[in-house]
Amino acid sequence: MTRQKVPVTRRAFLWDSAVASLIGSSATALSASISKPGWSLGERHYRIGVIGSTGRGDYGHALDTAWNAFANCEIVALADDNENGRAAAEKRLGLKKSFSDYREMLDETKPDIACICPRWVDQHYKMALAAAERGIHIYMEKPFVPTLDQADEVVAACEANGVQFALALWTHYSPKLSRVKQLIADGAIGRVLEYRCRGKEDHRGGAEDLWVLGIHVLDMIRFLGGHPRWCFAHMSQNGEPVSKRHVFQGNEGLGPLAGNVVYATWGMPDSSVAYFGSHRNAGSDPSRYALQILGTKGIIEIQEGTLPPVKYLADPSWCPGRSGAQWQNVSSAGIAIPEPLSGPEYEARHTLAIRDLLDAIENAREPLCNVHESRAVTEMIISVFESHRQRKPVSLPLETRVHPFTLPFSAYP
Repeated sequence: MTRQKVPVTRRAFLWDSAVASLIGSSATALSASISKPGWSLGERHYRIGVIGSTGRGDYGHALDTAWNAFANCEIVALADDNENGRAAAEKRLGLKKSFSDYREMLDETKPDIACICPRWVDQHYKMALAAAERGIHIYMEKPFVPTLDQADEVVAACEANGVQFALALWTHYSPKLSRVKQLIADGAIGRVLEYRCRGKEDHRGGAEDLWVLGIHVLDMIRFLGGHPRWCFAHMSQNGEPVSKRHVFQGNEGLGPLAGNVVYATWGMPDSSVAYFGSHRNAGSDPSRYALQILGTKGIIEIQEGTLPPVKYLADPSWCPGRSGAQWQNVSSAGIAIPEPLSGPEYEARHTLAIRDLLDAIENAREPLCNVHESRAVTEMIISVFESHRQRKPVSLPLETRVHPFTLPFSAYP
């Protein structure tokens, strides 16, 4: 099949954001409809083909076993190019059918959904295309793909073949994230001035942190505030501005990478600014890894998770020591209201996401964290590299679709 690239325009990205906003408003009701593991959606039975790669991303954050919570989902086969890993996965999943080649598995077993499990991102592009071109829906471990030209091809393949795609960014499906969006819309923190976040800042701090953990908080920023209009960033390696000589092939198939310190800002549609920072080995306990939304009347902080900790501070000075204000807990029902939701589906990483994907398939709508959302948050990451490479702010959508670090760098003085 010949793949056609879909032109990437500002109108397309704004439309993606609008659709995501409309769908996102139903996230609380959708997730609240889950009562217990083992439930099923309607009468339809789904056949799942699991794709793993032992030693090169394995099965991600247990994407393979996540389907056990669904009575109407059956894993029919798995593929793993590592013989020992394949045998172990067969035993773990109770299967008698497995393949070394995922394309052969897709052709022979014809699953309804391909579960692309490896954490390593370099394999995602070919795996996603193989499934999409066969008309097979997709659930994929994060990150999405390492370059925007690859993202464009996956988007085009999904659109051309009517494939629903969902990315495993679990906070995107959280009813608490939807509640935060509603609180902001209701003026709980006044006018938003800043979105401020950091990575975990462990041994991966800097560019790797941006890819593997920053994606979670950047996705929250997009969910809450829309797609940025510009990015301005600076990256350094041991105190020197990153240049071509610092670039290497990153861990976990991330592609060209450099920088153990990252500072990045994005201009948001409402004229607020989003900020991400990460320094290698500068992490803390408790961790600073979270998103804070700072407004003219206060702050909301949200961490990562299905039902993540969320805090609210009604303090325009942003300083409880000066104002005397106290942080309050936020539940999926609101500020200072006990959390009404409980159960294993809110403790698991993937249950809400898979539930949303199945509902999207049955109702011919896009999943909450769909292929367009996945491309857009990837663009936020890539825009950091492109802004640093050009040494100036860059507009989004990006004109550069290949990885910026494969191109010449603007010289630093």
